[in-house]
Amino acid sequence: MIDITQLPIEEKIARSKKQMMWFAIMSLTMMFAGLTSAYIISSSRRDWVDVDLPSEFFYSTGVILLSSLTLFLAKKSLKSNNLSGAAILTFITFLLGTAFVIMQFMAFGSLTDAGIFFTGKGSSVAGSFIYIMVMAHLAHIVAGLISLTVITFKAVTKKYSNEKMLGFELGAIFWHFVDVLWIFLLLFLVFAKDIF
Repeated sequence: MIDITQLPIEEKIARSKKQMMWFAIMSLTMMFAGLTSAYIISSSRRDWVDVDLPSEFFYSTGVILLSSLTLFLAKKSLKSNNLSGAAILTFITFLLGTAFVIMQFMAFGSLTDAGIFFTGKGSSVAGSFIYIMVMAHLAHIVAGLISLTVITFKAVTKKYSNEKMLGFELGAIFWHFVDVLWIFLLLFLVFAKDIF
């Protein structure tokens, strides 16, 4: 076991910040666990009507997976002190994240075209849950995009190096989490009606 009192102050701070990030991720996981649990319980209602997911949700999954790959490659570039490569790959990740958001709003358009609305006439319990879960996820994607903007700026201005990359690592952890979270939500929405 490591005696953290013997660690340099920079490493103590890094460990604390990473630990706070993981606590935040656990809290977000619990929030989405609550939403999916409510979805399962509500699916037994008599007025429940299953909703077919728009194709944009599936296409956007490929985009967000690609964004995780580019961010992984950006981190590899940073570790090898290729700062310009890290900056370019992080910016590409930002563009892919932005494309993901656009595709999610296109999916909302497809839902409304199909007569499925968040509230009011044409809304259903299942449809409302889909809107809520996707919008909650999008809020976290926007937070991730802000983080990517900061990371890209710091990479361009050479604030990172292979020995100084805590901010990059924290942003990458969060971005990979929202990627995995989207895949979970999509699989849940696809298979929940057959399982529960």
